[in-house]
Amino acid sequence: MVKLRLVAGDTVVVLAGKDKGKRGKIKVIDRRGWAAVEGVNVVKRHTKATPKAKAGIIEKELPLPVGKLMYVCPKCNAPAKLAFRRGQGGRERVCRRCGEPAERPVKA
Repeated sequence: MVKLRLVAGDTVVVLAGKDKGKRGKIKVIDRRGWAAVEGVNVVKRHTKATPKAKAGIIEKELPLPVGKLMYVCPKCNAPAKLAFRRGQGGRERVCRRCGEPAERPVKA
C-alpha cells in the first residue's frame, strides 16, 4: 500500500503524458497508487451486447499513476506540493506555495 497525500475529490493537474496540463477532480484512488481523474485519460471501448448492457462504444477514464498528478490549491489556483502541519485537531494538509490549509474534500 502506498502512502498518499492526495485524496478522492482533490483537484489535480496532469504533469506528463498525452493529457499533460489537463485539470480534473480525482474520482477514485486505488491501493497501488493509481487514480482515476474526471475527463483525463479517456479511452473508447467497443463493447459487445450482454444481458445487462447494450453494445456500443463506451468512453471511460482509465487510472493514472499518482506520481503524474499534482495537487492544485484552490486558494492560489496553482499546482503546489502538500505538507502536513501538526495542529490542535491532529495533522492537517497545508499548501506549500501559499501556506493555507487544504481542506479534505467532503464525500457525497
